[in-house]
Amino acid sequence: MNKYLRLFRFGNCLMGAIGVLIACFIAAGFDLGDHAIKVIIGCVLVICFEAGGNALNDYVDYEIDMTAHPDRPIPCGEISRKTAQIFGIAGLAVAVILSFLISFETVPLVILCAILMFAYETVLKQRGFVGNLTIAVLTGLIFLFGGSIIGDYSQVWTLALLATLVSIGREIAKDIEDVESDEGSRKTLPMIIGRKKAATLAAAFFVIGPILSFIPLLDNTFGILYCSVIVADIIFIYCATIVFKDAHKAEKLAKVAMFAALISFVLGVI
Repeated sequence: MNKYLRLFRFGNCLMGAIGVLIACFIAAGFDLGDHAIKVIIGCVLVICFEAGGNALNDYVDYEIDMTAHPDRPIPCGEISRKTAQIFGIAGLAVAVILSFLISFETVPLVILCAILMFAYETVLKQRGFVGNLTIAVLTGLIFLFGGSIIGDYSQVWTLALLATLVSIGREIAKDIEDVESDEGSRKTLPMIIGRKKAATLAAAFFVIGPILSFIPLLDNTFGILYCSVIVADIIFIYCATIVFKDAHKAEKLAKVAMFAALISFVLGVI
């Protein structure tokens, strides 16, 4: 694969764009075509944003990547750290510029995301739980961004909050899994309070998500097909039970559950 596509983790960038497209559909329904230009700009914006964030990640983590990811462009000598830094800052800057082409409503949201991403990669990543919260908030903001493109948050705010909360649980589970490899480079929550207490906190966030998923059922926000969200809820609750014994499995299944919840929101609109 091209060295720049590897630096940007282009597959992840495309997944981010798909996430925004889905969020826009949830917000607009079958009127999505009326917002086509803004949606396209929004998808391009997210690709630039994530490419910039990934480039900054490689710039900051080059020493760790020498052993953990030796095949990445900087450890391989294919791209210099300076080049990665330039692409990282440029990607976030272009994302902010593109936000002006969508609406003034999206501008402060994108600026906030850019600040959070830059702060995470340069400072917050090493600070454990604060870094977990930052990533979780950025995950939820993807769906609020979709709502801002359409100009309607009524259909997406529950999904954004659910995504944020379960992402906190998932990030904690990842830190439990990586305690040994993170030793000396980060001070994560499991290192501070212990794995068992960290797992208890992760389980709590995995359970809060399913509770929130019932809100659209109570206020009739979505159609009957949204009831399929029970599948995601069951997986989240299962994650809460196994995170104590197998954090890796819990983290992976939480990702599956989030995808299932996303599908349920789409079905609810249909």
